[in-house]
Amino acid sequence: MISQLTNLNWMSVLLAFIIYFLLGALWFTLFFNKSYKVSLGRDKEILPNKTIFIVGPAICSLVITLASAILIEALKVQSLASAFEFALLIGIGYLVANTINIAINPNIPRPILYGMISGAYHLVGILIVSFIIVSMK
Repeated sequence: MISQLTNLNWMSVLLAFIIYFLLGALWFTLFFNKSYKVSLGRDKEILPNKTIFIVGPAICSLVITLASAILIEALKVQSLASAFEFALLIGIGYLVANTINIAINPNIPRPILYGMISGAYHLVGILIVSFIIVSMK
């Protein structure tokens, strides 16, 4: 599958990554800021703003975008309907399920809320990534 790297439209990968990453910034700081803090049990705090909280998600978004692009190419996903199916399978089957699994630990006081907020972000993100990559083939 790694051989698919040569077949990728790198502009679509870059665009999809940028939008996915920017969606995350908006998702957690603007759209769901209060709910996210509640899920962490830190609703009365100002969350720290360290480099790792920007660079880490950027790297993860890039890896998810690249892996998705490789799979879309290898599986020959051609239509937006197929991209939608792909995104739902990957989004729910891996991203949402893994996010909720990570949240279920003693350090996250509201794991289901956290899983819903973060999992929904990844589901919407992977839908956007899949649509961009398939549309720009």
